[in-house]
Amino acid sequence: MGRSITIVSGKGGVGKTSITANLGIALAQRGVSVCLVDADIAMANLSLLLGMQSSPITLHDVLLGEAGVQDAIYDGPSGVKLIPSGLSLDNYRRVDADRLASVIKAIQHKFDFILLDGPAGIEKSVLASIAATEECLLVATPDSPSIADVLKTKIVAQRLGSKPLGVVLNMVHFDKGEISKDEVSRMMELPVYGTVPYDDEMRLSFQRDKASPVILRNPQAKSSVEIQRLAARLAGLPVQQEEPSKGGGFFSGFMRFFSRLFGGKK
Repeated sequence: MGRSITIVSGKGGVGKTSITANLGIALAQRGVSVCLVDADIAMANLSLLLGMQSSPITLHDVLLGEAGVQDAIYDGPSGVKLIPSGLSLDNYRRVDADRLASVIKAIQHKFDFILLDGPAGIEKSVLASIAATEECLLVATPDSPSIADVLKTKIVAQRLGSKPLGVVLNMVHFDKGEISKDEVSRMMELPVYGTVPYDDEMRLSFQRDKASPVILRNPQAKSSVEIQRLAARLAGLPVQQEEPSKGGGFFSGFMRFFSRLFGGKK
């Protein structure tokens, strides 16, 4: 039985979909069987990043009971499989997101990893995507609003029975104005699985007519190297040593406040 992990964030705009796509490809490049699921049933973007936006059968059809899950699995880059979400607003209004758990369970024995790209926020579809998997990985940027939101998401995940594995800090500039990796780890009471630097190569991944994950566009990019470290850690393989984190204690008091407010240590 493979592992099922929802990639989730408290707020949008933190690069969650990019992390999901690139992490899945990095795992597949290491010989791991991976299925990516675009569980953002309202605002699907994963298939766009992978250049696979023309899929006749989608997760919408499966959740509506109009297709089997095997019919919605497509071949993606570097050997990954993809279950795309649909773009139909009419179907979105009709789908039963609570059926997602049974969909994941039906295919979990076929893959080493199933990675769900979950929606942002705490609405019903977010809760369903978290509850559908045994584990979750939290994506945030190193600023106080993002960390505060992802802390709430961690608590929700725990209540839903999904184990938070750790935090991926994305779009990191490594300057003193950011919340440091060590501070995030202390406040979240979770390891920081990766610190993915801000990288123009990552930003260019969604360029019109040139959409492609950065790990394929430029394997030597700083963000690609860090995602490879993240994949190795997730797969239990040796991890290349990373540079010490920077950033200061400016937000320490603020983050202690949020930790107390939302269930951390006092």
